[in-house]
Parts: sequence; structure tokens; C-alpha cells
Amino acid sequence: MSELAGLEIRDCEVSGLKIVDCYGSDVYIGGDFERLVVNDVDVTAYVEAELDRQHPTRALARDAASPDDYRAAWDAVERLWEATLERARLLPEAKLYEQVQGEWSFVETHRHLMFASDAWLGNAVLEEDAPYHPFGFPAGGMPPEEAAKLGLTLEATPTLDEVLTPRLARMTVMRRVVDGLTEAELDRVCGRKPADPYPDQEYVVRRCLKVILKEEAEHHRYAVRDLATLEANA
Repeated sequence: MSELAGLEIRDCEVSGLKIVDCYGSDVYIGGDFERLVVNDVDVTAYVEAELDRQHPTRALARDAASPDDYRAAWDAVERLWEATLERARLLPEAKLYEQVQGEWSFVETHRHLMFASDAWLGNAVLEEDAPYHPFGFPAGGMPPEEAAKLGLTLEATPTLDEVLTPRLARMTVMRRVVDGLTEAELDRVCGRKPADPYPDQEYVVRRCLKVILKEEAEHHRYAVRDLATLEANA
């Protein structure tokens, strides 16, 4: 028997992982799983349906197909963050830099979402000359040296307002793009990939914008989850 209490597995590929004849009083599993079985019960559909019920915007983001769908999903994203930012500002400012159980802080979450939009919209879709803001925060799998090549300052400690200035500006660009979307534009092949570390493959506008929508919806879910903890401890 092995003692694995307190073990944390993060940012790993776990296809085929099997945990059998184990026990514990507090087990948490979070991630993107094509199929999840607990005690011989496939709970995949139940978990997805419950997440969609609690966070309807994630379904709008995932299922967007037409230009109107993309507009409706972005409308919902804007409304979510407007309300959540108002809620966050009721907390002592120091709480917004606090990590809950090792997850990104509220400020780091907005830094990450800014990078996602810089990469998938600014670079891939719009081919801007300087798409990446230095405060951008990529996913944990990007090596620091690759982030530095993009001009990112991962060690920076900006305030929420310093992050929100470029973040909201990028959201305004996304607003303009989705407002002008057509079927032809959705099917256009981008001339660039999001960033150099990404795979060399075909990137279509439809896919790039959907990545942004899904990132916004999922990270909003994480943000409000952690805000509840911060509020309880404030």
C-alpha cells in the first residue's frame, strides 16, 4: 500500500489513468476529460450537464457556430465579467492577488485571458505587428524562455487596474471583430499561428475565436469559485 494523501497532479496528460481499491475522505478532480468513470459509473454527461446548468455561458461558447452565435456568446462573456469585476472590487485589494489552493489569483486570471486574446485574436486572426502585452500570462506549459521571446514579463506584479487597461482594450477589439463577423470570415484560414510555441497547423478564424470564448467562460467559472472563498475569508 502506498501513502498518497495530499498528492496533487497538475498540468498532466492522464489518459488511461486508473485508480482502483483506494479510499479517501476528500477527493477533488478537475480538468478536461473526454470520459470520466467513478466506481463503474460514467459520470461524464452528468458533470458536463451540471456545469452547463450552473454556467450557461460555457455552453454558448462551446456550441457557437454562426456569426450570431459568436455574438451572443461574447455578449454573455461581457456581462459576466462586468458583474464579477464589480463584485471583486468589494474585496480588499490584497485579496485580488491571493491564490486559492494554488490556483491563479484574480489578477493573474485576467493576465492569462489577456494573453489568450493577444495570441488567438491579435496575432492569429488580426496579424498585428505587436500583439502581445508584456503583462500577458500564458498557460503553465509554456517555457519561461519562450514567454520571454514574446516579450512577456511573467515576474511582473501589476495592479488590477494596470492589467485591466490593456485587457479591456483587447475585449473592445474582440467586440468589434464579432460584430462584423460573417460566415466567410469565420471560415478564413489565418496567416499566423497564435504564438511560436504552438503547433504548425492550420488555424481557422472560427477555431481561434472559439478558443477565446471558451477560455473566457471557463476562467470566469474558476474566478467566481475562488472569489467565494476569498469573500468568506475576508
